Amino acid sequence: MLLLVIFCGIFLLSAVIRVEPVTQDTGVRSVAVGENITLHCFCDSLLAMHVSWYRQTLGRKPELLSVIYKYGDTSDTSHQLENNPRFSVQVKNRANHLLISDARLSDSASYFCGSSYSNTMEFGDGVFLSVAEPNHVEILQEPTSEMVQLGDFVTFKCAVRTECCHGEQIVYWFKDGYYQQPLHTQTDQCQPVSGRQSPSLRCLYLLQKNNLSYSDAGTYYCAVASCGQIVLGSGSKLFIGHNTERQAAQIKLFVWLSVIRAGILWAFIAMCLLICACQK
Repeated sequence: MLLLVIFCGIFLLSAVIRVEPVTQDTGVRSVAVGENITLHCFCDSLLAMHVSWYRQTLGRKPELLSVIYKYGDTSDTSHQLENNPRFSVQVKNRANHLLISDARLSDSASYFCGSSYSNTMEFGDGVFLSVAEPNHVEILQEPTSEMVQLGDFVTFKCAVRTECCHGEQIVYWFKDGYYQQPLHTQTDQCQPVSGRQSPSLRCLYLLQKNNLSYSDAGTYYCAVASCGQIVLGSGSKLFIGHNTERQAAQIKLFVWLSVIRAGILWAFIAMCLLICACQK
């Protein structure tokens, strides 16, 4: 009977307790070469045993920067940070901040903060760090914001002007909150811009999305790899018009699922109590 009671307790705890989401800087953080920057992260979970930072350069696999035991010696970081003294981690209470000093062009990447408990891993949405030298690459994104209806299409524009080099450009498109995975990559697809209104803009890149759904709403960025650095545009915000009937149906479904889950949970509790009473 003791094993049955323990099993019931584990079931109830697993239904209630979960690893809380990680809150970190999101979107794009810009910094000039040589400056210092702090990427903030907070972990509210009481269950999390380890906190970590990962870095993912565009087009490459994620790499582990740091992993620290939350309740141990905060000065004991991973070997990855020992090999790069410009990177350090500040862990205190809920905070797990990544400090980068003397920023370099190679530091341009997506940074993810994570927490782990047992075999469960939770990540923040990620933040893209853009390190650039001034006045070498200029990006203009259009539209700044756009409201479209469900099922429509939208075209994003990314105009690029460079002054320092004339080599190949690589343009990455990605969506904020999409774990910074590139949605589309363009190379050698440059369309020269002509006209008196923008004589200095050298190339124009386009991204078209069709049959839009609610999950497509968000901010879209174009990242240009040129002149040995990666520079991001200011972003284009996409809003999807709400369908009140569909929203009401989703709320109704959510309520019914919650009621069913609560009913199953209470039925299981009643069964456990009944079995315990019969054992007595």
